[in-house]
Amino acid sequence: MQITRRVRNIEPSMTLATSAKAKKMKAAGIDVVSFGAGEPDFRTPDHVCEAGIRAIRDGHHGYVVPASGLPELKAAVADYLARQCGLTYSPEQIVITTGGKYALFQACLAALEAGDEAILPAPYWVSYPEQIRFAGAEPVVVHAGAEAGFKITPDQLADALTEKTRVLVLNSPSNPTGVVYTRQELAALAEVVNGRNVWVFSDEIYNELVYDGVETASFAALAQGLAEQTLTFGGASKTWAMTGWRIGWVAGPKDIIGAIGRLQDQSTSNPTSISQYAALAALTGPEEPTRAMYDAFDTRRRYMIERIEAMAGVRCVRPQGAFYAFPDFSAHYGRVLGEGVRGPKSVAFAEKILEEAKVAVVPGAAFGDDACARLSFATSLEQIEKGLDRLEAFLAG
Repeated sequence: MQITRRVRNIEPSMTLATSAKAKKMKAAGIDVVSFGAGEPDFRTPDHVCEAGIRAIRDGHHGYVVPASGLPELKAAVADYLARQCGLTYSPEQIVITTGGKYALFQACLAALEAGDEAILPAPYWVSYPEQIRFAGAEPVVVHAGAEAGFKITPDQLADALTEKTRVLVLNSPSNPTGVVYTRQELAALAEVVNGRNVWVFSDEIYNELVYDGVETASFAALAQGLAEQTLTFGGASKTWAMTGWRIGWVAGPKDIIGAIGRLQDQSTSNPTSISQYAALAALTGPEEPTRAMYDAFDTRRRYMIERIEAMAGVRCVRPQGAFYAFPDFSAHYGRVLGEGVRGPKSVAFAEKILEEAKVAVVPGAAFGDDACARLSFATSLEQIEKGLDRLEAFLAG
């Protein structure tokens, strides 16, 4: 029986595949250290869990109307975006979605037609190109390597623009690099697209996970008029350790938000009612539990970077956001892999590390940079130390 081309062409997520393989090896009794996780290793804060339990007890078991989200939660998201990001949105300009990933997926379907182009800075999150292609459009990859700090320039952006460009995807703080664009850097990019017939997808889901005194900036707030062509994405998963609750959101102009809402009406309907009440508690509750989590991430980050920078032949752009490091291991490919490697070398390199050192990393090819691998520090300091000891020994070979 037929399977459509658009589904056949979807590549599986390497990040999920890495985590699944590591878990399978652990289940078989193998001591694997996994740096693959893209989620906090902390429990969801107690007051958020209690809100979910209370929602069950209070009988919030049915459909949420409208399907675009619980009105109280949309209002809380609007307040949060005003407080945290300096953005002004009404609840009618917000859709609550089944995780941040689905918000981006629906936005691609709402903004892109067959034959359109979407500019995608690399390294990029693994799902962006697949979602763009599913919408029938073509990702136009603009590379910014380690030597450029993994940040594209205004000139690169201008060169990539064509009459077919309909979307620019920006992710700061970044998955996989942990890089954070400064306000000045984003403003320079904004000058290139401001007023053009181009949507900007500003994925800001890691906007509170920043270190070294770095300040994040929301793209839509950078200049007058940008809010009319920007969709701002966020969610509860990273900031409040709520990955399994599956609550994300997108905010933007009413016309495209209305289109996304109609698409959600006919696809998932509302996100889980219970999760929405929990997310409401997250947005309006105390900040102390999440602050403790951020502090722990910062301690782990500094330790991981110090260790990686001491490894011979490895270079790493210092991450100042999210919970990832993205070191360049390519100087070791020749010795470790030898000749005749078919396919992306970072994939073969990651397989070698997993097989021989029992350490799981995500190959950089998944993110558009075959020289690197992503290591998550969303795991305990003890596991980080053990994993880096093994990785260092493996590289010393």
